[in-house]
Amino acid sequence: MSKPINRIIKTLIVSDFVLNSGWGFLGPIFAIFIVQNIVGGSATQAAKIAGFASLIYWIVKSTLQIPIGRYLDKNHGEKDDFLFMVFGTFLTGFVPFGFMVSFEPWHIYAFHAFHAIGMAMVIPSWSAIFTRHIDKGKEAYEWSVRSTSLGFGVGITGAVGGIIAAFFGFKIIFILVGSFTMLATCLLLLIYKDILPRDHVFPRYPYPF
Repeated sequence: MSKPINRIIKTLIVSDFVLNSGWGFLGPIFAIFIVQNIVGGSATQAAKIAGFASLIYWIVKSTLQIPIGRYLDKNHGEKDDFLFMVFGTFLTGFVPFGFMVSFEPWHIYAFHAFHAIGMAMVIPSWSAIFTRHIDKGKEAYEWSVRSTSLGFGVGITGAVGGIIAAFFGFKIIFILVGSFTMLATCLLLLIYKDILPRDHVFPRYPYPF
């Protein structure tokens, strides 16, 4: 009988599912929010702002990710990885509330940069911990579980987000995204005691092999 996914991997997958599902609420309706709340109805201006905001996000995130990853690799143990992962996720939780009170294009740009900083901290650290603790012989399966769960989560919340925005407005969407992100942060705290100390630098597997 195949052994179940270990607790650390399961927690990481669930937290990532919650985080990405939360942001899935926002994806389909963000450009509409810009049209109605930032540029006063101009679809052309909204498209420019959305495009430039996306550019800022990806440039900032891509610029910071490699230096952060190199820094994390130089420090033995997982405590620093865990702190970056939790703090980065926590930071991104404030971004939706920032969008909620935005009324100028530069607000959108600033919060996209803030989001990028948080995710640049999360992705290298989350991936490092996931890689170290993945179950031997189940690597492809556990990565596929993570990818499949994200696909279902983002797809469902994307559809639901559009319906919620249509009936209740954008404010509830931003509250949901922020709340999901904070929940994802809390879930990560469940594995704090399982994180490898500084003097245990090699990857480990939870089951003998």
